[in-house]
Amino acid sequence: MAALRALVGLVAAFLLAASSRASKYSREANEGLTAAAGAKRRETGEFRVVRLNQVWEKAQRLHLSAVKLAELHSDLKIQEKDELSWKKLKAEGLDEDGEKEAKLRRNLNVIMTKYGMNGKKDSQLVDTNYIKDGTESDTLDDPRLEKLWSKAKTSGKFSDEELDKLWREFKHHKEKIHEYNILLETVSRTEDIHKNVINPSEENLVKEEILHNKHRELKDKLRSINQGFERLRKVSHQGYDATSEFEEPRVIDLWDMAKSANFTEKELESFREELKHFEAKIEKHHHYQKQLEISHEKLKHVEGTGDKEHLNRNREKYAMLEEKTKELGYKVKKHLQDLSSRISQGLQHNEL
Repeated sequence: MAALRALVGLVAAFLLAASSRASKYSREANEGLTAAAGAKRRETGEFRVVRLNQVWEKAQRLHLSAVKLAELHSDLKIQEKDELSWKKLKAEGLDEDGEKEAKLRRNLNVIMTKYGMNGKKDSQLVDTNYIKDGTESDTLDDPRLEKLWSKAKTSGKFSDEELDKLWREFKHHKEKIHEYNILLETVSRTEDIHKNVINPSEENLVKEEILHNKHRELKDKLRSINQGFERLRKVSHQGYDATSEFEEPRVIDLWDMAKSANFTEKELESFREELKHFEAKIEKHHHYQKQLEISHEKLKHVEGTGDKEHLNRNREKYAMLEEKTKELGYKVKKHLQDLSSRISQGLQHNEL
């Protein structure tokens, strides 16, 4: 009996040790799998669409900032999702007029221009990273905006924190104008091609609805720009309203447009609550952007010290922050896309 108890004890001890080792090896295996997945992705390509991988590789050669690379990654992830969806539609014969394909090309052109990869000088948008809001370092490229900003700075109506907030709104407005101009240029180019078509059978392929959709997209963007300018004019002259519901420029834009759309009171209230959640998501993304920039600066510093252990720790932290920033950036932009689409549908309903 004593021998049996000893044997049972020995088996239990063995199982406990095995369980401990299994837990350790399981954790190490998971960490190894995560690292291997990252390595495999780098080896096979960051994206499933060849031309998007080419854009990503070009961006890395341009030495964009850590935050800009993360932002570009989010934009390309959205583009990838749209392109894969289009391939499925095309296989089912649901893009006969080629409008969805043309829109994908326009969107990619906007992305390329936005990050200065279209071969044109001075095409890159200002850095949207809010920790680099050096209010004297950027220009707004619009005399009306410059005049409003100058008045706001000297009015005495704004605290330093409010001036930083207002400057982000001005920069956001500049970006909207820039994106509108890119879209206008690509649409005009498309129209010129259609006008030069000689064969009537080819002309028949170009439906009026296609051009109508393009102009509606431009109209929505122009409406947003006009509303945004009116808001900047009002805030610059009167200061911030203490009861203002939102602070993030993109959310303010969405809310202003939602109030003009064909929503019931109940739908508008529901949209308001969703915008609050969206703003919290943006703030979280801003936090990780800031941490990523700080981590990048630390990493550059440590690389010069030759301390391998310290360097590895900083690389691990930077990789974690980079992935988190990319993930949040994608979620923010996807959410923004969905919200904008809903508002656009409400505005179109108003026009019917």
